[in-house]
Amino acid sequence: METYGIEKLGIIGPKAVYRNLSPAQLTEEALRRGEGTLSNTGALVVTTGKYTGRSPEDKFIVDTEGVHDEIAWGKVNRPISREQFDSIKGKMAAYMQGREVYIFDGFAGADKKYTQKFRVVNELASQNLFIHQLLIRPTVEELAEYGEPDYTIFCVPGFKCDPEVDGVHSEAAIIIDYEAHMIIICGSQYAGEIKKSVFSTMNYVMTKKNVLPMHCSANMDPETGETAVFFGLSGTGKTTLSADPARKLIGDDEHGWSPDGVFNFEGGCYAKCINLSAENEPDIYNAIRFGSLVENVVMDPETREFDFYDGSLTENTRVGYPINYIDNAQIPGEGGIPKVVIFLTADAFGVLPPISRLDKNAAMYHFVTGFTSKLAGTERGVTEPQPTFSTLFGEPFMPMDPSVYAEMLGDKLDQYGTKVYLVNTGWAGGSAAAGAKRMKLSYTRAMVTAALNGSFDNIEFKHHDVFNVDYPVSCPNVPDEKLDARGMWEDKAAYDEQANKLAKMFEENFAKKYPNMPEEIVNAGPKPKN
Repeated sequence: METYGIEKLGIIGPKAVYRNLSPAQLTEEALRRGEGTLSNTGALVVTTGKYTGRSPEDKFIVDTEGVHDEIAWGKVNRPISREQFDSIKGKMAAYMQGREVYIFDGFAGADKKYTQKFRVVNELASQNLFIHQLLIRPTVEELAEYGEPDYTIFCVPGFKCDPEVDGVHSEAAIIIDYEAHMIIICGSQYAGEIKKSVFSTMNYVMTKKNVLPMHCSANMDPETGETAVFFGLSGTGKTTLSADPARKLIGDDEHGWSPDGVFNFEGGCYAKCINLSAENEPDIYNAIRFGSLVENVVMDPETREFDFYDGSLTENTRVGYPINYIDNAQIPGEGGIPKVVIFLTADAFGVLPPISRLDKNAAMYHFVTGFTSKLAGTERGVTEPQPTFSTLFGEPFMPMDPSVYAEMLGDKLDQYGTKVYLVNTGWAGGSAAAGAKRMKLSYTRAMVTAALNGSFDNIEFKHHDVFNVDYPVSCPNVPDEKLDARGMWEDKAAYDEQANKLAKMFEENFAKKYPNMPEEIVNAGPKPKN
């Protein structure tokens, strides 16, 4: 029996070892083992039990001498000892004795100059199908010459930790050992933990190769090759706005910016399914077919049809599929140097300009800040929008100090003259709490199009004193009044009060989280009026 290096994990005497099975074989294996069922579209459907999303409290980084001074330790990057890591890994290996093992040897990084080899060792065939579709799949020749991986991920959701004994927070643990080039995941069946462990690893490794790792989507003009990247947290429209039928999709989530251009880290997509419809998001809807893995979507047991509007299992329903299931995907996932960077925010306060131009220092400020806001929740008495500040638009996955990534972005903006815009896809003419409506999607699309095609290059801009940004006075296919955030409010005093309030939130967040940022970046942020 070929073991493909699993003895290095301590797994001795497995029942069987399967390497790089096809999606059809993995689907069949998952069905045989009772891990899921088939939908009427042929997709494999699973439920993930207790964990239906990432578990950030259970994520750790092994604190070793080689990486200690590089990691931004804190609530996001929690330290754990090598002894604890090895102990848990040993117990996982013992649990896997005599069991079936599924291995996927794949790649992260479409640009072969920066490709990293990831070996993913799974207990579950369904999770092996997921990562087979999410990473870049090797050809027959590449697999024959694969050799040793750069990193190994050992994923065993059936093994549960004992928090008191193992020194972790719950039965689940996601631990990265950058020095040993290994990641272990146990206790959680949520497949996104595997995907984001790869991303967290790339976000460490790529900085050493002069590649800026980015939590963003990217697309390109099929004629000119001009490339754009879109940063944005959940609900800001990142997927919707980057999925432009007139442009090729490089990728929807994880990319690197090298001296040669932008490249996708992945070979697949992991899309949300809640409220999914063929009319609003046809690409995702049509990708739910044989070879896809669907998580926690409610399905009628008789008709095997999905109810995408049922969030009873979780609002975080998901589907994983290879990027070639998208008709206009750019394969391999490589584009040129970004001409434009778009930061997306959904401002529920209703005060940020619908689109504004950022200079280098302002771009670094907003990159580090990663702002969006959410509607008031269902909790009684909560009526104000809730601000969210996620460093680099991907705080949970960035192991190093934010200044490392910010400086890399600033250097690239200087070097290539890339333009940066902040686009507010949120509310206009009032706050969400006051019943205002979101900016029309058609207007936002027109603003993004203008940013991409250079229409703003010869248009007058005005300065917004509170938010310290410049916004255009006109845009093709957008009424002029829809570009003036303050002008859209009937009660100008109420706008000024709300804008000042949000600007103070920016200021307080930045002072608390980034006390050592250079003065020129601090000064590029909002300026609340006392």
